[in-house]
Amino acid sequence: MNIGITGATGFVGSHLAAQAKAQGHGVTGFSRHPRAGFRKISPDQLPDLSGLDAVINLAGESIFGLWTKAKKSRIRESRVHLTRQLVQAMECGPRPQVLVNASAIGYYGDTGENLVDENSAMGDGFLAEVCRDWEAEALRAEAFGVRVVCVRFGLVLGRGGMVKVIRPLFALGLGGPLGDGRQWMSGIHVEDVAGICLWAMERDSLRGPVNAVLPEPFRNSEFTREMGAALHRPAFLPAPAFMLRTALGELSHLMLDSNRVAPARTLAEGYQFRFPTLPETLRQIIGR
Repeated sequence: MNIGITGATGFVGSHLAAQAKAQGHGVTGFSRHPRAGFRKISPDQLPDLSGLDAVINLAGESIFGLWTKAKKSRIRESRVHLTRQLVQAMECGPRPQVLVNASAIGYYGDTGENLVDENSAMGDGFLAEVCRDWEAEALRAEAFGVRVVCVRFGLVLGRGGMVKVIRPLFALGLGGPLGDGRQWMSGIHVEDVAGICLWAMERDSLRGPVNAVLPEPFRNSEFTREMGAALHRPAFLPAPAFMLRTALGELSHLMLDSNRVAPARTLAEGYQFRFPTLPETLRQIIGR
């Protein structure tokens, strides 16, 4: 298939592009600064989707950084506006067979001790609202005969992203639980995120939301312990919740809220995880 990828040079996008090429697919990236193999994308011009069998939309402002009013606006508009442009391009001209649109498990909000899956209701909070609007824009493409799958990403783990930021602290023995460490996390290896996107693209019967998370969620204290074990370092220095809230404001929700999410549809539809557990995931990333 000929695949168009927005965000193709990003953390997930680069792995996705490499996997797609390895499987024999043609890949066309989209960028504001196009080069060989890329097409231009800009806020005031509809993208050229001609010749594409599928579009995988990964673009969006990073959610990390202080959530000022301007930052929150960029987080939302970078996702919603670009998705709207893609769907408008499908309405006006050549359209792909399928749109695989990134979303996030932030859709479910703070789940507490409740285990949620793709059939669960939307939660509360800023990220839940962003995901709702983001997915709604993508699903508009169904009116034009395009199959739409919204892949709700969990915490993406790999040699880049969050692990790259926290690894030096853990390597120095300065890692530890956030708050009381009991909050649930739902992560996934970046190679499996890329794999699920391509699998969703190729599975003609699949529509709507699928969760891209490990089969079993884990508590923050477990993640801390496994990260320390992978690096052969102690990991017991806690970051008190009140300090995180004071220093990070609304961003602290990313670290202190529970995300206990299961990939029910992903498993039921037969996706085979390359790295199905947290220890396997971290051992592969750390390389020890």
